[in-house]
Amino acid sequence: MNGREEAFLPFETLKKEKIMKKRLFGCFALAAFLFTLPAFATEKVITMSTTTSTQASGLLDVLLPEFTKDTGIAVRVMAKGTGAALKDGMDGNADILFVHDLKREKKFVEEGYGTKRYAVMYNDFILVGPKGDTICKNAASIAEAMKAIAESRLPFVSRGDDSGTHAREKELWMASGLALNASHEPEKGGGWYFSIGQGMGEALVFAQEKNGYVLSDRGTYLQYKYGRKDGYTLEIVYEGDELLKNPYGVIPVNPQKHSHVRFDLADTFARWLVSERGQQVIGAYQLHGNPLFFPDARKE
Repeated sequence: MNGREEAFLPFETLKKEKIMKKRLFGCFALAAFLFTLPAFATEKVITMSTTTSTQASGLLDVLLPEFTKDTGIAVRVMAKGTGAALKDGMDGNADILFVHDLKREKKFVEEGYGTKRYAVMYNDFILVGPKGDTICKNAASIAEAMKAIAESRLPFVSRGDDSGTHAREKELWMASGLALNASHEPEKGGGWYFSIGQGMGEALVFAQEKNGYVLSDRGTYLQYKYGRKDGYTLEIVYEGDELLKNPYGVIPVNPQKHSHVRFDLADTFARWLVSERGQQVIGAYQLHGNPLFFPDARKE
């Protein structure tokens, strides 16, 4: 029926036909909604808040597809500093955390926000600096290397973002014996210490621009050194100190604190990470022949 024929139909007949069309359309729409409803109702997705290093290093690009393939569970990632990730867990904005600040992780569990901390893996922190450095490479310890940078007023870039890396940097400043401010850092504004409030990748780039020093996790540094088209010129100037070991843990958020969290799915992810399968995927991840993380599942 074309528009001209429809125009000459009696009003009541036209009204009835339009009502029938609306009802028929409504039935189709309802059927489509009911057909898709089970997919939404049974969607297996968790939200993970994690440190930037697990993402910037490329590990998650390898790890998460394998987990999804094995379990059918997808993982949405929010990458940020460890402090912000822990806050996500406290506020119920994530189902699980994957972070690296052992003291704060244990406190998070002790205060009831997490059910359990699973030790997953470790890498280490390294001090990165300019080619030709001698003051750090000749230092007897990482604390002495940090002190030498400060006393020489050489450019040092701090993440300044309450991350696990930032927390470890402050521990190293305290170990150096230098006079520090109330935040356990050298005084800002001295022309050599740059606190940028950014992630690891940004801190590495800023340090290169300043031809200065930065504390980095090894995984992200290797990703920037060998995994980028532009390359990276700063080198490792100190490594191997016991104070530089960097353990990572995964913590499901406690459903007794936040009843909406998908605890069963989150706990499945945690247990997969510490299983033989998850540990194998972590241990096999390398960049240009360099392992970035070492499996570390164990009973605590």
